[in-house]
Amino acid sequence: MNQGLVSLAVSLLCVEVLHGLSHISFQPRKHHGFQTEPHFTEKYFSQTVDHFNFNSMGNGTFSQRYLITDEHWEKGHGPIFFYTGNEGDIWEFALNSGFITELAAEQRALVIFAEHRYYGKSLPFGKDSFSIPQIGLLTVEQALADYAVMISELKQQLTATDSPVVVFGGSYGGMLSVYMRLKYPNIVAGALAASAPILSTAGMGDSRQFFRDVTADFESISPRCRDAVRGAFYQLRELAELQDYSRIQSEFSLCKRPSSAQDVHQLNGLLRNSFTLMAMLDYPYNTHFMGNMPANPVKVGCETMLSGPDLLANLRNTAGIVYNATGLLSCFDLYSLYVECADPTGCGLGSDSLAWDYQACTEVNLCFESNNVTDMFPPMAFTQRDRELYCSKRWAVVPRPNWLKIQFWGDALSTASNIIFSNGDLDPWANGGVRKSLSSSLIAVNISGGAHHLDLRGSNDADPASVISARKTEADLIAQWVKMERTRLRQSPYKPLKPL
Repeated sequence: MNQGLVSLAVSLLCVEVLHGLSHISFQPRKHHGFQTEPHFTEKYFSQTVDHFNFNSMGNGTFSQRYLITDEHWEKGHGPIFFYTGNEGDIWEFALNSGFITELAAEQRALVIFAEHRYYGKSLPFGKDSFSIPQIGLLTVEQALADYAVMISELKQQLTATDSPVVVFGGSYGGMLSVYMRLKYPNIVAGALAASAPILSTAGMGDSRQFFRDVTADFESISPRCRDAVRGAFYQLRELAELQDYSRIQSEFSLCKRPSSAQDVHQLNGLLRNSFTLMAMLDYPYNTHFMGNMPANPVKVGCETMLSGPDLLANLRNTAGIVYNATGLLSCFDLYSLYVECADPTGCGLGSDSLAWDYQACTEVNLCFESNNVTDMFPPMAFTQRDRELYCSKRWAVVPRPNWLKIQFWGDALSTASNIIFSNGDLDPWANGGVRKSLSSSLIAVNISGGAHHLDLRGSNDADPASVISARKTEADLIAQWVKMERTRLRQSPYKPLKPL
């Protein structure tokens, strides 16, 4: 689910562009008549390396990156909107979450996007961060403590102790926003968790659900599209059984000739991942988030799959929507475009993929399968036993399948408060999250025609009415939380009285 999501097979060109944005104040630009990007300033926070063991690292610290804009803030009084960064470079999330800054303009808020430890430039041990045992301090609990400490200290530094804090996040970042409200309600007044699969990642879902829902997205365009995809994978399997590797190389424009069943398995994973990304990022306009994607990519993918009688060529060209958006690649390198890992939905590329792979081997449970019965993809199992074997070999760890359920309440959330769970019905992650309201302050917002955390994106002329309505609901609830928190702070018996 790497975004960061984090969280995915990110275009290398896109990644380089994003890294080039460091150490600047980003200028706003117009998109379809809306201002989508504010003036962010990049800063670094001196963060504790290990919050829970005073002996392991002593008083060691690292530089944690964050982005901040106060252009709309009513200083010292307006709320603080804090994005709980997920599995990737924080700039990518900041530049694709325009709703937060639009809402900040309405509610006079300070906006902070915090980068997750071990991602982007927030590496506690530099180039050694992904070595054992240093990688062991990459946990959900440490990340939440990072955010709690950062919020508390920045409020002091900015003379904003009376500013209520609302956290926002998408996908894994949305999970973290839920956990912040559960773990640190003394610091966080409420949470907007967009596309947060807090149930499936805690091992509480159906292992078939994710790829079944990816299939449903394409089937909704046309059952013929689903059948064409299934037929193409069947033809690929026939070639593999004949060990006709030269034909496979030719049909899929591979840089190197496959030579084993493992290479074919890798090809199946790469192809399946392209459909995953199109389903997740099925926005009604073109985007540059986790790579370049055309408007309505699922529709474009189906049109490509049905463009002629050569199903293998159609499958190759459909995958090219994701992997060759620029058209610059002359061939596909199986092992550089896609990395198989402990997350069957994809870990992305580069060092961020190492961090997410480790998390998928420890706390975040992602045992999803495709089976060619409930979905259109080749049978590719990933059981708890498969996960244990992989993770033991790769990271020398034994996964704890039920830990998130134990640590962060699982589906027993009814006594929590002030959380919005938003999901779009086009998003294959949606049914791994909370789809029904649990109480008057645990609100499920379901967005018809919405893809992966569409509601966090900035306003666009092509937005469906459903997401416009969802954002209005979210804005109203957040305003209520801010008002309630102000009342609580005023009535606190520990708050010093102002002199007459």
